[in-house]
Amino acid sequence: MGDVALILKVMPESPEVDLAKMQEDIKAKVAGVQDIKVEPIGFGLSALKVAVVTQDGAGADDQVVASFEGIAGLENVEVESMTLL
Repeated sequence: MGDVALILKVMPESPEVDLAKMQEDIKAKVAGVQDIKVEPIGFGLSALKVAVVTQDGAGADDQVVASFEGIAGLENVEVESMTLL
């Protein structure tokens, strides 16, 4: 089995959430984070695009999404794309 690259869209609860702090929390809690970018959505709200590399296997994407649980200010996490490396 190889590795899988995931692009995740991470939405904060509100525009008041400190995205820099959220990025630090994500890097500390989620294994395999390669890159994080801020993407403006509108009305002052921005999302984070997180690139994660993990091992391929059944439910690999679900395990990565579950690792985001407990991060302060997080509304939801959505897998935007997934590809084999």
